[in-house]
Amino acid sequence: MSLKQTDSINQNPKDVNGRRLSDTSSSSNDSKHKSETYKNGTYEGEFKNGLRDGKGIMNYKNGFIYEGEWKNDRREGKGLLYKENDKLKKERYEGEFKNGKIEGKGISYYSNGDKYEGEYKQWNKEGKGIYYYNNRDKYEGEFKDDKAEGKGKYTYKNGNIIIGEFKEAKANGRGIIYYNSGENKGDKYIGDIIEWNKEGKGIYYYKNGDRYEGDWNKDKREGNGIYFYKNGDREMGNYLNNKKIGKHVILHLDGKISQKYY
Repeated sequence: MSLKQTDSINQNPKDVNGRRLSDTSSSSNDSKHKSETYKNGTYEGEFKNGLRDGKGIMNYKNGFIYEGEWKNDRREGKGLLYKENDKLKKERYEGEFKNGKIEGKGISYYSNGDKYEGEYKQWNKEGKGIYYYNNRDKYEGEFKDDKAEGKGKYTYKNGNIIIGEFKEAKANGRGIIYYNSGENKGDKYIGDIIEWNKEGKGIYYYKNGDRYEGDWNKDKREGNGIYFYKNGDREMGNYLNNKKIGKHVILHLDGKISQKYY
């Protein structure tokens, strides 16, 4: 499971400030609106002192179109970037540009139905944002270098939630898992998470009042652990593949001690 997307809208047309080759209008350089041809495409819109400045449309030779604001011959302000052959504009970026690049707040729509809404820095998702998946999952939190990185919240379409640390577009670090559907509905886990799985040290709270504290491996109880029963008894021992193994010692609420072998 990964949050990474191939964002062709944002990454392909980085070289957007090609030199002007010819002026296709008879207007002077101070004209507010005219058309001109550049090395990387054609522009129609407003100019100031011979530079693209104001509102305009740029048709790039690589197949992208930019509609929006310009300043000092660069995309600056709010704009729309999309593919020329995408008549319905299913894959597009709407938002802020700075110094010719996507930077600031914006929304990216992907051809597969995914959507990102949040902050950008030099073409990449960076800062705070929300990523909506076409399968109705959702991540909201911090991004870095175009990936989920930092603190965040991942909500599955079935209602289960992971809140905690994310790294390399995956849940990695300390976190909390809330189970809101299926046979585990009402349970909760607090502890270490590696690539979406319970792994390391953690506490699992069962809806019936029991809880397990101990080691986890690939989403299963594995290693040393203590099982706390809601009646006050405690059972200590080893686990393998989510099952009790070997000798277990049970400390009863009334002070008695017993043993079990699995």
